[in-house]
Amino acid sequence: MAALTKHIHTHFFQPLFASFNFQSRSLRSPTRISPTLSFRNSDSHFIEALKLVDEFDPEIPLEKAVTPPSSWYTDPSFFDLELDRVFHRGWQAVGYVEQLKDPHDFFTGRLGNVEYVVCKDNNKKVRAFHNVCRHHASLLASGCGKKSCFVCPYHGWTYGLDGGLLKATRINGIQNFDVNDFGLVPLPVATWGPFVLLNLDEKLSSELVVDEDKVAYEWLGSCADLLSLNGVDASLSFVCRREYTIECNWKVFCDNYLDGGYHVPYAHKGLASNLKLESYSTEIFEAVSIQSCKGGGESKGDDYGRLGPEALYAFVYPNFMINRYGPWMDTNLVLPLGPRKCLVVFDYFLETPFKNDESFIQQSLEDSERVQIEDIILCEGVQKGLESPAYKFGRYAPSVENAMHHFHRLLHLNLTK
Repeated sequence: MAALTKHIHTHFFQPLFASFNFQSRSLRSPTRISPTLSFRNSDSHFIEALKLVDEFDPEIPLEKAVTPPSSWYTDPSFFDLELDRVFHRGWQAVGYVEQLKDPHDFFTGRLGNVEYVVCKDNNKKVRAFHNVCRHHASLLASGCGKKSCFVCPYHGWTYGLDGGLLKATRINGIQNFDVNDFGLVPLPVATWGPFVLLNLDEKLSSELVVDEDKVAYEWLGSCADLLSLNGVDASLSFVCRREYTIECNWKVFCDNYLDGGYHVPYAHKGLASNLKLESYSTEIFEAVSIQSCKGGGESKGDDYGRLGPEALYAFVYPNFMINRYGPWMDTNLVLPLGPRKCLVVFDYFLETPFKNDESFIQQSLEDSERVQIEDIILCEGVQKGLESPAYKFGRYAPSVENAMHHFHRLLHLNLTK
């Protein structure tokens, strides 16, 4: 990885019975009937949760500020508010472009109560849809792989990779049925560098032509070029994925990431011995914070080859981390599963010259796994503490926890919109 470029900004099936085939259907996009997209709640649903939002004041300077209250991490109504205001709005990282290398490739996922499928169609266009059959709401696909069409496992309704309804089984005698009204419901999808992004905002769901330059700015702000210059790009090879279900609120994991290396010498002694922690620095952008640290050049430990001369840790609001160090890049996607549970998805990527070095890869992944287990213990302990009556709120360490404060301020901004 190139040395970190300093650029400091602070900103704010087939059926057994009769069926209908629709290969000659209209070429216009399937009509979306608005009730299928009404997954948001009205403000009145969130009255109590909005009161909790007001318990944090984002205008108080870092040096005087208290952290958000423990209720932000434990209250079910607050969690529902976050899904509505944070995760169902704006661009979200959901995968990587290597998952969609060829036509017919697809992957699925879930964010909040939204099930989605992303695919590459016959014309090599990346598309995304709600992963829900329009007949009786069965999920269409699961996992990832290749499909030439999506066949509902429940009643065999079949959809093309463009979302259009191709076949509806056993609907003889049906009236007032227009095939164009029952295609899959599309979602805006874009790519930036190695990543695939979705936007679940129902206000944008009709905009199927996406300006990816605009998306890059909306997602990354003014640091998009900085990340590209520092090796965050599509040239890296995917190595593996690891997933961790953690008994903590999703924000606990994010806070741990954003403490400016504060916990590293205490919780990650092996990692700390291969970093020059005194060089740790943080840069704040509009919706991104970048932490960086020099590697321990004199170290003879196994970890140095993994970490390289400098490590970059980028947090992309609200729940995505990009870590670039040595020949490696790993990403952490934090998915909320409930007020006290999250799923963290780690994807590992490697520079091409190293992708056949099995010994190096195995050792690096073992080193990384050790750090993740240490962090899981920390985060689950913090969650237990947040549920204690002894804790209401805390304070920030001003010299190192400015990225955490920035995260909390962005959250407050989203939650009050």
